Amino acid sequence: MNHEKADVRLEDVEGTKADLDRKAQKMLEDKDADSRMRIYEGPLGKAIVVLLCLWTAFQLYFTTVGAISAINLRAIHCIFLLLFTFLLFPTYKKEKRRRKLPPLWDWFFILGSVGSFLYLIFNYTRIAQTGGRINNLEIGIAFVAIICVFEAARRASGNLAILAALFLAYNWFGAYLPGYLGHNGFTLKRVLITQFWGTQGLLGTGIGVSATYIFLFVVFGAFLKYSGFSHFINDFSLTLVGRTSGGPAKVAVIASGLMGMINGSAIANVATTGTITIPLMKRTGYKKEFAGAVEAVASTGGQFTPPIMGAVGFVMAEFLNLSYTYVALASVTPALLYYIGLLFAVHFEAKRLGLSGIAKENIPDAMKVIKEQGHLVLPLISLIGLMFAGFTPLYAAVISIFVTIGASWLRKDTRMTPDKILAAVVEGSKSAISVGVCCVIIGVIIGTVTLTSLGLNMGYLILSVVNGGSIYLAGFLVMIMSAILGMGVPGVAAYVIVQAVAVPVLIKAGALPLIAHLFCLIYACLSNITPPVAMSAYVASGIADSDQTKTGLWAVRLGLIGFIIPFFFLDNPVLLIGVSKTATLFDTGWAVFTAMVGTFALVAGLEGWILRRCSMVERIVLIASSPFLLLPGVLTDAAGAAGIAAVCIYQWMKRNKEKKEIEAA
Repeated sequence: MNHEKADVRLEDVEGTKADLDRKAQKMLEDKDADSRMRIYEGPLGKAIVVLLCLWTAFQLYFTTVGAISAINLRAIHCIFLLLFTFLLFPTYKKEKRRRKLPPLWDWFFILGSVGSFLYLIFNYTRIAQTGGRINNLEIGIAFVAIICVFEAARRASGNLAILAALFLAYNWFGAYLPGYLGHNGFTLKRVLITQFWGTQGLLGTGIGVSATYIFLFVVFGAFLKYSGFSHFINDFSLTLVGRTSGGPAKVAVIASGLMGMINGSAIANVATTGTITIPLMKRTGYKKEFAGAVEAVASTGGQFTPPIMGAVGFVMAEFLNLSYTYVALASVTPALLYYIGLLFAVHFEAKRLGLSGIAKENIPDAMKVIKEQGHLVLPLISLIGLMFAGFTPLYAAVISIFVTIGASWLRKDTRMTPDKILAAVVEGSKSAISVGVCCVIIGVIIGTVTLTSLGLNMGYLILSVVNGGSIYLAGFLVMIMSAILGMGVPGVAAYVIVQAVAVPVLIKAGALPLIAHLFCLIYACLSNITPPVAMSAYVASGIADSDQTKTGLWAVRLGLIGFIIPFFFLDNPVLLIGVSKTATLFDTGWAVFTAMVGTFALVAGLEGWILRRCSMVERIVLIASSPFLLLPGVLTDAAGAAGIAAVCIYQWMKRNKEKKEIEAA
């Protein structure tokens, strides 16, 4: 029998945090464009801060009480995005970051970007009234704008720029493809009208999402950070699970999940919380690959965890024309099962290795944490309360930003000073740039899909392959498609791409629209932990000093329930709260409960532990029983429960027998 190791002390790992922060920053700069921005000295640096504040004020005003047309809002948002991209993002990775002025060529890109979109703002109404008739000058302006957008996307997200280029080329070369993927071909003029002068290209859904939900919620997340909310989450997590077996890993799961839900960036979340949680997990006794994988999986799941879902939920509600509360409630089950599975995994691994928790003296008093920091949760209460009261998510987000400032002033040690407010505005608006640029270039993809009917054609192609429209085989192909399209792309941007191409496939196969969107969202997010790219796992492995491939494989294993559960609700809406029109609240509650038991069985089988170490036969029985419980139904539930009960009873009897033998000896 394993005996638990001595408690872990926080001071044992604090000395390494500074070095890990530097290492994490280096990893971020390699994989995340936001982290390698230029730093300007002198007047231009101050001017950029002023411009960022003006941009934030513009967005806050015109997305709530101000009156402006959707096209003008999106075009002005594009101007700010491209302006800041060419000012702040280096032309190449090793470019000198500290400087007084940008390179000469960036001035030309700025001029081209600002000039082309300003021309659109002043002439869009005229062109729309003439049925989209444009002259040669306007064709040239559209061409310049697209070139500038591609260059900005190359700097902010190289992978996405390449993908968009392939889609753009499809407008012409698709005419030479056979079968469902072929089309009649389009002229340069037609493509440019669609991509720049229409509402399905650069100024389409993608930039609309960025100009509203994404910007506001990224800024909201920055305000929460500077109010001390992240520190509160960490302390509160310590009070909940810090003392339990393998406590540091459970703290990582809870804290990283909550922060990932707010900031919507799995990679950035790994780099910030991982420098604390990963060393603690290693010190506890977890393998370094396991520690890195836990942090990567926990940070990734936040992107589809309500109530905020990294702003993706609001985007989904917009696409579906449904209330956000409806979408958020439907997302509860997948997120719940995902994190329950991860918590079981770290617990069983801790028991198998005989690991302890964090030393008692390093656990803050729960009542003291609530008394001194509990007020910091008021912005989330405000956000959720306003949305359930019927206010728009945009209005709720703006009000909650001001509530964050007000709540921070309830105690002196959390008070947001003018410097902190300015820092939150600057950091929030900067963080919105790369995601915003991704949303602009996504317009090229969506414009191509719309013009060529690629989404519908892909649906017909997949349905012809699955022969008869099997929804599960179609789902498997969509899973692969979503993982590929989402690789190396921020969560929101990945979802916007995937929904344009993959959602029509599932709907044609028979899935409900909400289920189709949620299915694609989860797999697009899970691309962060899916080898060979697995960017979250890559950053985590750098912090853990572990093998990248092994960390990625561990991440897949720990997040396995996330890869499985979408298939169980694909044709069984009873699992999702409020989705099934015929299921009662009891039906859904029971389905969720049995799914939790099935998750427990799957994780126990994979980890090889319940009450004691599992034999191979026990592991097979547990893994085989889990699908029966994940699939709603009386007979399936009974079969799955019988298998789990048999293993648990057998282990309980064996453990009691061993205890008696030890006592007798």
